[in-house]
Amino acid sequence: MNDYDTIAAISTTLGESGIAIIRISGNNARNVIKNIFRDKKGNRINEFNHYTFKHGYIHEIETNDALDEVLVSFMKSPNSFTGEDTIEINCHGGFLAVQKTLEEVIKSGARIAEPGEFTKRAFLNGRIDLSQAEAVIDIINSKTVNSIKSSINQSKGNLSIIVNELRDNILNLIANIAAVVDYPEEDMEDVTAMNSIDKIMDIFNRINKLIISYEDGKIIKDGIKAVIVGKPNVGKSSLLNNILKENRAIVTDVPGTTRDIIEEYVNIGGILLKIIDTAGIRKTEDLVEKIGVEKTKEKVKEADLVIFMVDASRELDNEDEEILSYLQDGEKKYIVLLNKSDLPNKIDNFELKGVNKENIINISAKSGLGVDLINDKIKDLFFKGDVSSSNYVINNLRHKESLLKTKEALEAALESLKNVGDIDLASIDLKNAYFRLGEITGDTLEDDIIDKIFSKFCLGK
Repeated sequence: MNDYDTIAAISTTLGESGIAIIRISGNNARNVIKNIFRDKKGNRINEFNHYTFKHGYIHEIETNDALDEVLVSFMKSPNSFTGEDTIEINCHGGFLAVQKTLEEVIKSGARIAEPGEFTKRAFLNGRIDLSQAEAVIDIINSKTVNSIKSSINQSKGNLSIIVNELRDNILNLIANIAAVVDYPEEDMEDVTAMNSIDKIMDIFNRINKLIISYEDGKIIKDGIKAVIVGKPNVGKSSLLNNILKENRAIVTDVPGTTRDIIEEYVNIGGILLKIIDTAGIRKTEDLVEKIGVEKTKEKVKEADLVIFMVDASRELDNEDEEILSYLQDGEKKYIVLLNKSDLPNKIDNFELKGVNKENIINISAKSGLGVDLINDKIKDLFFKGDVSSSNYVINNLRHKESLLKTKEALEAALESLKNVGDIDLASIDLKNAYFRLGEITGDTLEDDIIDKIFSKFCLGK
């Protein structure tokens, strides 16, 4: 990386604020800042000590006029985030002050960084691996405490440690098999094959555990998509307003008031819930309402959780039964809410055929009675009541796909080892597994895929 040019970008959000940060990275970083920075006495600074701040002013190169009062910090290669000499200018957060300071940095010899280029250089310089780099953007995008904890664990290298250990185990297996193939006179094929099968099964089970953890990891990272469904006027919009603690949806006694989809995010006990209020499902001749009903059905198909609301003060009818059929395919997690429980109940739980009685909750969306029980039920359905960010949780689809390919290669190796005569073929499958695991950390990933990953980052990171 020593031949790479020096880059610069604004690392904080543009807008009015107390402080903004401009980051400079590269071998020429110190020369860039020397040209435009003066101390309080107006002197140039020729030497910067590692991990120090200097107080002074940014000056225009052409006029030598002071632009802004700043603090400049210096981190010497290789002990910086990028592994290169890095300068950070802490200037005032006004839009013009930041832009003019960045212009002088560019005039002094730096160029504007591409999206994610600072993190990419950290990866290419060996400061972090690819899974740690991806955790950086996940930290930035985190919307709950559990999400950020999960991403922090990954950024620390917890996943990398597991992956590298598994790869070392596979490499040892490859070496043992190669030794047997190269020295057949030792007659160790049977023993090696049996030992290898046991060791591969151990690796296989650990890989499988990681794959299974993806569903929990995805929910911790991206949240749960929950759709509220039911007939018109059963209290869906009242429930949404109660959960959000604000009047987000219009509530009237007129059936069919909600005709479009309303989507909001809410944090429930460390879980990000994308809650969707939908048009009531019923047969109607109203064209606009028909469109709303079709959208509702689409959202049900996409949802992780279906919250089915029933007016408990009325008997079940055909429309309720039709909606109930959506929950009986066994694929969707669901909660059934018997609303208006403050009124005389006309629904017997046994009428809700095919519904798990533990998923039925009596509530009053209007008063809020029983709404807190919904939170507990969601935690129980998705996390068995324990919402936590495990060090071993996979939350990245790219990682899951690499693990699935690793699993396939291990299965092929096990099949080869069942026939001692094909022990050399098992070595090929194990090499494939080793390669697929390396995709997670970036050791064996193609450059164009790496470029695509970093292109999703924001400027300045």
